[in-house]
Amino acid sequence: MDMNEIKEIFFQECEEQLAELESGLLKLNDGDRDPETVNAVFRAVHSIKGGAGAFGLDDLVSFAHVFETTLDCVRSNKLEPTQDVLKVMLKSADVLADLTNAARDGGSVDEARSRTLIRELEALAHGEAPAAAEAPAPKPTAAAPKPAVPAPVVEKPAVNDEGFQPIPFSFGDFDDEPADRYVPICQVVFKPKKDLYAKGNEAVLLLRDVSRLGEMSVYCDMDSLPPLDKMNPEEAYFSWKISVTTDKGEDGVRSVFEFAEWDCDLDIRTIEDEIVGEASGDEELPMQPVPFDLSILDEGGSAAAEEEPAAIESDAAAAVAAAETATKVSQAASRAAENAKAAASAASAAQANQAAGQTIRVDLDRVDRLINLVGELVINQAMLSQSVVENDTNGTSSINMGLEELQQLTREIQDSVMAIRAQPVKPVFQRMARTVREIADITGKSVRLITEGENTEVDKTVIDKLAEPLTHMIRNAVDHGLEMPEKREALGKNPEGTVRLTAKHRSGRIVIELADDGAGINRERVRQKAIDNDLIAADANLSDEEIDNLIFHAGFSTAEKVSDLSGRGVGMDVVKRSIQALGGRISISSKPGQGSVFTMSLPLTLAVLDGMVVTVAGQTLVVPLTAIVETLQPEAAAIHSFGASQRLISIRNSFCPLVDVGRILNFRSTQANPIEGVALLVESEGGGQRALMVDAIQGQRQVVIKSLEANYTHVPGIAAATILGDGRVALILDVDAVVAASRGQSLRQDISLAATG
Repeated sequence: MDMNEIKEIFFQECEEQLAELESGLLKLNDGDRDPETVNAVFRAVHSIKGGAGAFGLDDLVSFAHVFETTLDCVRSNKLEPTQDVLKVMLKSADVLADLTNAARDGGSVDEARSRTLIRELEALAHGEAPAAAEAPAPKPTAAAPKPAVPAPVVEKPAVNDEGFQPIPFSFGDFDDEPADRYVPICQVVFKPKKDLYAKGNEAVLLLRDVSRLGEMSVYCDMDSLPPLDKMNPEEAYFSWKISVTTDKGEDGVRSVFEFAEWDCDLDIRTIEDEIVGEASGDEELPMQPVPFDLSILDEGGSAAAEEEPAAIESDAAAAVAAAETATKVSQAASRAAENAKAAASAASAAQANQAAGQTIRVDLDRVDRLINLVGELVINQAMLSQSVVENDTNGTSSINMGLEELQQLTREIQDSVMAIRAQPVKPVFQRMARTVREIADITGKSVRLITEGENTEVDKTVIDKLAEPLTHMIRNAVDHGLEMPEKREALGKNPEGTVRLTAKHRSGRIVIELADDGAGINRERVRQKAIDNDLIAADANLSDEEIDNLIFHAGFSTAEKVSDLSGRGVGMDVVKRSIQALGGRISISSKPGQGSVFTMSLPLTLAVLDGMVVTVAGQTLVVPLTAIVETLQPEAAAIHSFGASQRLISIRNSFCPLVDVGRILNFRSTQANPIEGVALLVESEGGGQRALMVDAIQGQRQVVIKSLEANYTHVPGIAAATILGDGRVALILDVDAVVAASRGQSLRQDISLAATG
C-alpha cells in the first residue's frame, strides 16, 4: 500500500470522525452531559489532529490543536458547555471539516473565519467569553490571584513594595542566580483500566516516560486490591498519583498517555509553582515517592520512605519499581485463578478477535460492479427457468429442482449484496445541521433542527442524491417558512423555530418528512402569483393541494423581494425533478400559521424489486409488490357506477375507486369490463387505496430495475423498465402517478410540470 492509499484511508476516517464530532456536539447542545459524549467529541478532534500531523497538514493540525485544548477544558470541567460555548464549537466543527476537505481536494478555506474562531476558542480555554477574545489581558498585580492557565505572552515582571512578582519561564530580570527559575508542578492521577493491559500496554513504560519530563515523585494506590482468592486476573486494581516538576506543561504530560488515554482514567492539572534550586528538603510535596519494597506502603509510607532513602535511587526508579511489582502481583493473581478463568479468557479473546474483523473498507465501484453482475445473474436465471418451463411438460425433472435451488441461491446473493449497499441516512441528516446553522446566522433567526430515524437504511445511490433536494428544502424552510423571532413571540410562539427531519420505512419504501412550525404556505399569495405568471386562469377552481403544488414550477416564488437563499419555491423545481429521478414522489401538507410538511417517498433501492407481472391491453407491466395490499376477482354485484365515468368496487362493506390502468395509460380508448379482469388493491402515498384493474396476472417476479430516463426519456405513469425471463422488456408501473391521475390530475400535466418546474 503506497502513501496515497494510506492518505485516502485517513480522509475516509476523517469523515467518520467529523460525523462523530458533530453528533456529539449536537447531543451536548440538547443538554446531554454524559462524560462519554464529551470524550467521544474530544477523541474525534484528537484523532484528526494525530493523523493530520503524520501527513504534514499543518493548517489542520494547528486548528485541531486549539479546538482540542478547548474541548479538554470541557472534559476536565473547567469550561461549562453552555449554548454560547457550543455555538462556537459547532462553527469550529464546520471549519475543521472545511480544512479537511481542503487538505484532501486542494481547495481553500476562509482564513479570516479560521483566525476568528481560533481566537474565540483560545478565549474560552482561558475562561473568557468569546466576545472578549481580542481584549488585552490585564497585567498581574500582587493581590491578584494566579491564573489557572499561564498566559501565552510572558510580560516583564512588575516590582512592588513586597518584592518581585514571579512569572514562569522569565528569569532575565531577576538578580538571583539563574538556577532560581519557576517551573510548574503537574499532578497526575493515573488509573489503568483492564483494556490497557489487554492491548499490551504497560504502566511501567508510561511512568518511565513521565519521569523523563522532569523531577518526579509517585505514589501507588493499592486500596482497591482484593484478597488473592478474589482477584480477577483480567482486572486492573492499582492506580498511581504522580507529581512531576516540568516545563512541558499539561500538554507535555498528556502526550505521554496519548495512545493509552482511552484505556485509563486520567486527570492532569497544574497545582502550584516550585522554585527550582530553592526547594528545601523539609518542604512536603503533594506526592511521595514509592519505595522499592511495597510492603511499607501503609499510612506511614511517607516516613518509611524518608527512613530508607538509599532504597530509592530516584523518583523514576521508584515509579518503575512500583509498576514492576504491580505486574508481579497481577501475574500471581493470574496463576491463582488460571483454572477458573481459562474458559472465560478464551471466550473474551474470541470475541475481541471477532470485533476486530467486523468491518472492511471496499471501493464503491467494486460493489456497483458486483450488483450489476448479480442483476445479470437474476435475468439469466429467469431466462433459463422460462426456457425449461416451456420445454418440460411434467415439471418434475431434476433440472427443475436444480433451478429452484439456483433461484433461492440467487435471491440470497441478491439480498446480501443489496445489504452491503444499504447505508443509514445519518450522514445526510448531519450535513443538514450545518446548513441550518449557516442559514440561521445569515437570516438572524433562531432555529432548532430535530432529526429522527437517522439509522433508517436505504441504498447508497439514493443517499448520495438526497443531499441536493434536502438542502433546497431546508433553505426555504428556514429562510421563508419560519418567522423572525420577534414576530413569533408576537404570535405566541417560541422565538426559536423548529425544523424536524424524519426518516422511516413504510410499505417497502423510505419516507422522509421535512416539517417546520412556521407561517405555512400563503395560498392566496401563491394563487395570485400563479395568475400573474399566467400559470393558471383567474377563474380556475383549484383545491388547496393543487395550489400548494404550484410552488414546484421553475422560478415560482412568493417572496416580496429576491433572496440569495430561497423564496418558498425557488429551487423547488429542482427538488421535484431530483425526487422523480429517484423514482419517488413529493407531497405537501400546509396549515397557515402552523407550518408545512413536505413528504418524500423513495424506493429503498434503485437496483431490484419484487413485482407482480400483469397484462394490460396486450402490454406487459410490473406492479411493485410493496404497493399491493391484495388481489381479487371482481363480481358484477360488487361494481357500482359513480358519475359519468367513475366506478366503485365494494370490498368488505366499503367502497374503493376502480381505476382502469389501460385507460389511464392510453393503452385503449374505452374502459374495459372489470368482470373480465383482475383488481389489484393498492396503497399509495397521499392517495389512499385504489383498485387497479388489469386484464390478467402472469406471476410474481424479482426484477432488475433499468432506468428509462437514463436510456430513453421519462414516460408518464412509468417508473422504470426491466427485462423478463423471455427477453422481453416490461414497464414498471408508477403506482403513485396512476393513483394521482385517477383523482383527476392528468399524467401529461404531471410530466409537463416536472419538466418545466
